[in-house]
Amino acid sequence: MIDMRMAIQSIGISGGFGQGSEALHQALQAGQVEPQSAAVERNGKIDRFPCYRAAIDGLDEFIPKRALRRIDHYSKMTLLSASLALKEADLLEAERSRMGVVIATGYGALKTTFDFLDSYLDFGYSCSSPTHFSNSVHNAAAAHVSMQFKATAPSLTVTQFEMSVPSALLTARQWLAEGRVDQVLFGATDEYCDVLRYCRKSFFGDGEKGPMAQFDFDRQSAMVGEGAAFFVLSGDEQQTDYGYIDTVTLGNHCAAPLALPENDFIIAGADGHRACGQWYAETLAGKPAASYTPLYGSFPAAAGFDLAVAALSLKEGRHFAAPAASGDDAGEDGISCLKFGPGGDYGLIRLSA
Repeated sequence: MIDMRMAIQSIGISGGFGQGSEALHQALQAGQVEPQSAAVERNGKIDRFPCYRAAIDGLDEFIPKRALRRIDHYSKMTLLSASLALKEADLLEAERSRMGVVIATGYGALKTTFDFLDSYLDFGYSCSSPTHFSNSVHNAAAAHVSMQFKATAPSLTVTQFEMSVPSALLTARQWLAEGRVDQVLFGATDEYCDVLRYCRKSFFGDGEKGPMAQFDFDRQSAMVGEGAAFFVLSGDEQQTDYGYIDTVTLGNHCAAPLALPENDFIIAGADGHRACGQWYAETLAGKPAASYTPLYGSFPAAAGFDLAVAALSLKEGRHFAAPAASGDDAGEDGISCLKFGPGGDYGLIRLSA
């Protein structure tokens, strides 16, 4: 086991609440974000539903428009949040040959993947879109980040669905501990697409029309979201503005039941998915916990947004009032971000000031 803390140097983030850590801060202070309305045609009928979409306004401030022509929304969203994280860390003009890139995603480039499949079905093998294909591979976003910012140390995309964020953080810590890199540009990103809505509607019916009820574990109430959250992580404990990631734990609650830290403030990744609810109910068992998912929606990489909320809380030395919470005691020792998957897999990320 590696005994090493990662210092959080900066945050860059984009979601349904806006762009930048200040936008997230304002959403946390307001305690709510109004979801957008979207519509998908389904079997000749219009399916309207609430969702949290992320804009990419301001990306051309960092990257020329001509360099973005053949880059899809998934990678643009990723590039914007990576740019904001580098800007906040004052690293936009720095030499980045010892900066690694690690990206966590549960879905990958969903829309581009389905666009590529459509081009294959419509035009066959010889005329399917090479642009869609190159952007559909899971490491495309990490490659764009590495190329645009000349971060020439290793880059990697990690996908383990709901566990993608803690799993990718283990890789980032390993690289820093081994001295392969001096810093890691770490991101969590997922995008929405109409096929995803079609699937969620098929699986969950009308259970995703909101409002979200994260601690009503027997009811499906998730609302789909998208976005990207980036962090500059360092093994140098002096390089922190947001506290430290102390430990990252992955496991399965059936094989090895999770015991939560006694005096931590728990940020639960509960997002209204009934299939995961039983694990939160069993583990929390009445312990105080907060959930901020109504500010950005339900998607696997939202665990990165929970991490951003925890980092902002450490920076300000206070806990933001959560849109949903159970219990009153906030805890004092540190902050633990808890995420469960439907099979009992869990990730626990513990942070401290």
